[in-house]
Amino acid sequence: MRTVDPVKHEVKRRAILDAAAWRFSEKGFEKTTTAEICRAAGISTGSLFHYFPNKRAVFVGIFEQDADETAALLAAAGEIEDPWEAILHVMAHVSEQLLHPLAAKLVLEVAAQCSRDADLAELIQGNDRALRDGLADLVTRAVDAGRIDPGFDPETVASWLVALVDAPLSRVILEPGLDPAAELAVMKELIARFLRPVLPIPPPDGGRVADTGEISPG
Repeated sequence: MRTVDPVKHEVKRRAILDAAAWRFSEKGFEKTTTAEICRAAGISTGSLFHYFPNKRAVFVGIFEQDADETAALLAAAGEIEDPWEAILHVMAHVSEQLLHPLAAKLVLEVAAQCSRDADLAELIQGNDRALRDGLADLVTRAVDAGRIDPGFDPETVASWLVALVDAPLSRVILEPGLDPAAELAVMKELIARFLRPVLPIPPPDGGRVADTGEISPG
């Protein structure tokens, strides 16, 4: 019996998922055939079924892979000493992925499939929940470190952060010429202005900052 090399198996599996993602984003789940996926991946139909039992399993596999990548991203962010920088790291990575034209079309397709596939819907909801929970943990750390306004609820902030990275999806579809780097720069600035604690205005010599934020003498 031939021994399967787990590393080579995983590399090939990911290559199939990458090729399938392109096909699904272009034609949708229903109209994409396994033969088209195989041609895109450079494999035979028989080879495909060594990795996935059917077309639906390929489609689901794309989002299972997304869950694994999100978990790895959050784990890496947890190792960053400054929680503020960790939040920006996560936001930038997720946003870069979602600003890709393929991602926008694929998200629309998975939303359509979720309406008729409860198990897939549960997987997508779980992916979203994992990202929100991970961001909420980072926000809590940032509040404790004095890097974020303590008046915000971490879970609420995390939900808005996820909404913020989701927002460019519709813009990518309507404005395919968007510059991802420019969009990310604006997003980071918006996050900074919204979440950073308000700093007191430095008083002149001999003055002090009143509770209202206004400068008072003595």
